[in-house]
Amino acid sequence: ITTMVTAQFSSVYGAVIGVVLEAPAYHLVLEGLLIVWIVYLIAFSRSYRSSSKPDELTRGEEEELIRDWQPEPLVRVGNDEEVLQTRIVSGAIGPYAQVDGKKCLNLASLNFLGLLGNKEIENAATKSLSKYGVGSCGPRGFYGTFDVHLELEKQLAEFMNTEEAILYAYNFPSIASAIPAYSKRGDIIFVDEGVCFAIQKGLQASRSVVRRFRHNDMEDLEKLLKQQQLEDERNPKKARVTRRFMVVEGLYMNYGDICPLPQLIELKYKYKVRLFIDETVSFGVLGACGRGVTEHFVGQVNGMKDVDLISASLETSVASVGGFCCGTSYVIDHQRLSGIGYCFSASLPPLLASAAMAALKIMQEHPEMFDELREKAEFLQKKLVVVDGLHVTGDTQSPIVHLRLKKSSGSRRGDEALLQQIVDKAFVDDVALTCAQYLHDEMNLPPASIRLSVCVSHSEDDLERAAEVICEAARTVLKPQSE
Repeated sequence: ITTMVTAQFSSVYGAVIGVVLEAPAYHLVLEGLLIVWIVYLIAFSRSYRSSSKPDELTRGEEEELIRDWQPEPLVRVGNDEEVLQTRIVSGAIGPYAQVDGKKCLNLASLNFLGLLGNKEIENAATKSLSKYGVGSCGPRGFYGTFDVHLELEKQLAEFMNTEEAILYAYNFPSIASAIPAYSKRGDIIFVDEGVCFAIQKGLQASRSVVRRFRHNDMEDLEKLLKQQQLEDERNPKKARVTRRFMVVEGLYMNYGDICPLPQLIELKYKYKVRLFIDETVSFGVLGACGRGVTEHFVGQVNGMKDVDLISASLETSVASVGGFCCGTSYVIDHQRLSGIGYCFSASLPPLLASAAMAALKIMQEHPEMFDELREKAEFLQKKLVVVDGLHVTGDTQSPIVHLRLKKSSGSRRGDEALLQQIVDKAFVDDVALTCAQYLHDEMNLPPASIRLSVCVSHSEDDLERAAEVICEAARTVLKPQSE
């Protein structure tokens, strides 16, 4: 056996020697140099260590550094920033409110149907408070679902003529959670550039490709849709897995005008995109029964069947807290596990759900209030047309009215300062107004404005007096500017 192993080893060794002798000379030299370099690195190289030690501070130097150190503020407020001056309300809000200790005609609160302070709603909330307590102390999926939540969702779905509704504890995350629940990275969203901040945060959270079209400009929207159609034709494989959405507001908070829903639906079917509508303002305002923009265009659109998702607020017309989304069961059920604001926020306090149901009942029993609200909104706008230096923006049926300068001062800050002077002057005359406020990271800000809110509880005398006070305040503030 030993003889056989020795013979095999000699044979292999001889073969190796033969290969080496047959190799080119430069190949042998290169391999030899590599072997020498590896041996050098292993045997002689050492890791670098600094021989110098950092100088140690004395106790006195440490105390001096600590004494001189100044922490940076969490929020920087410089000369170019103004701190928001908040007025304090005491007591219930209605057509009049107690502001900073005096009674004022209230054109600042979004209490469109005048349901704040309604005794029937207060009694429902009080009864619910006695039964359930104040809060819910848990998200909907973790013992935060009460029977009143399910009943309110059922009533909202029936009121909106949809299959299902989902309730959020706060209106802002309703649309901000709904958008990223459906649209993901790589999907495409076509959005009006005038949308509110909640929609903007939803777009950001979705990480989708966002294409903005000019406010209520359907030609610009179709131009973007055609461009996307050409891109899809060039890359059909990618197009098959890319979802496309359109996101608009029913009645725009920042402009007071109504979206052209019939044209949007036409484009939806022509270019095969999904349509989401935020009805934060239009719910409880537009339509014969307050169902919003789909009812406003009844006869021109096929109601909710033409819209994939509607988000709406319980914080304006309904005079409660929270928001909801409604649509088909297939669409809405997806949010129960994918809507961040639904899954991870404590649910709506039961007393507020009971208050919303009572308000919804009043809306159904008194549909005449919606016509009355729109008539008063139109009445106020007609009175404001004559105000010198200001022009009225918004649809005549909108309870939100924006007053903007006809002639800008040359800067946004200057325009805001002039409008704030008008607001302050009106407050001296016991009329509470507010300038529209925006955060610094909001996109596509509209021009500075005074935002007025009409309430169905305002009398025509109230609105006429408000218009007179605004007219006089504008004349006083803007007259020196024109001279």
